[in-house]
Amino acid sequence: MRLTTKGRFAVTAMIDLAMRQHQGPVTLAGISQRQGISLSYLEQLFGKLRRHEIVESVRGPGGGYNLARRSEDITVADIIIAVDEPLDATQCGGKQNCHGDGESHGVRCMTHDLWATLNAKMVDYLDSVSLKDLVEQQKDKAAENKPVVVVQQQRSHQAA
Repeated sequence: MRLTTKGRFAVTAMIDLAMRQHQGPVTLAGISQRQGISLSYLEQLFGKLRRHEIVESVRGPGGGYNLARRSEDITVADIIIAVDEPLDATQCGGKQNCHGDGESHGVRCMTHDLWATLNAKMVDYLDSVSLKDLVEQQKDKAAENKPVVVVQQQRSHQAA
């Protein structure tokens, strides 16, 4: 499997959305600005996410996007599959015709089972990680990176 920019951007945008949706619908322009992802690219991704009922759009002033399901019910696999990201490490798309040329046309390669097993493990892993898990990780990292501010009390100096 190669996770392309499409899958990475979709997951990143969904984390951004999930972290901010408690403030109301989140605009794609806001996500674009915060994450450095092209607005037109986000529009394409969110069209697919909406069709897969992962997000819902809110029209009008103050509109944007909300999660269509609870963040704990959306997995990374759901997001990646919704944006048409292939989760396949085999060269044949699972069709077992890995050697598609010459004498070996339609013959399965010797490592097909290895890559097919890797596919299953990747899908299982990505299906075990929820959007809520990723949001909590981001919140924990943000809390770790906050500078510690030491406030010293000023003493009043009175002349005696």
